[in-house]
Amino acid sequence: MKLVRISRVLGILIVLMALTLSTDLYAKSKEKKGNLVVSTGKEVSIEYTVKLEDGTTVDTSVGKKPLTYIHGHKQLIPGLEKALEGMKVGETKHIVVPPEEGYGLRDSKAIVEVTKDKVPKNALKVGTLLQAQNPHGGIVYARVTQIKDKTVVLDLNHPLAGKTLYFDVKILDVKEVPIK
Repeated sequence: MKLVRISRVLGILIVLMALTLSTDLYAKSKEKKGNLVVSTGKEVSIEYTVKLEDGTTVDTSVGKKPLTYIHGHKQLIPGLEKALEGMKVGETKHIVVPPEEGYGLRDSKAIVEVTKDKVPKNALKVGTLLQAQNPHGGIVYARVTQIKDKTVVLDLNHPLAGKTLYFDVKILDVKEVPIK
C-alpha cells in the first residue's frame, strides 16, 4: 500500500516537473520569436512620423510600408538609432533628435557660387533641387538659393541640417538576421 502511494506521488511529481519544463521552454521560445529587443544586428521594422519644431510633417510611414533596417549598421541617423535601442515590439516612443545627432549643423562652407553655365538652364529657378557627382563618385544634392547676373548660389547642406527632429515611433517587429 505504501509502495502504491509513493509511486503515485512520484508520478504526480514527474507530471508537474514536465509541465513546468514545457511551460518554461514555451516561454523561452516565445521570447526568442516575438519579444526580441532592438539591439545591434537585429532586423527592426518601425512605423514613424517625423516633424519639425513648427509641427510640419517631414515624412511618415503610417499607412504605408514600414521602415525596416538592421540596427547598429548606421542606416538611420545616429540620434534616432540610439533612442530605439532596447525597445520592444509594440512599444511607442516620442524621440527628439537635435541637429548634431541628426543631419548635422548647417555649414556655411557648403554654400557655393558657380557660373550659370554649370547649371542646366531648366534648373535656373530658386528652390530647384540638383543632383551631381562628387570627385569620389558619391551623389551630392544641391538646392538653388539665389540667381545672380552671371552666377548661381547653391546650398549643399542637407535640407534638414540644423533642424531638431521630432519622431513618433512604434516598433512593429524585431527579428534575428539570418546568417548568410
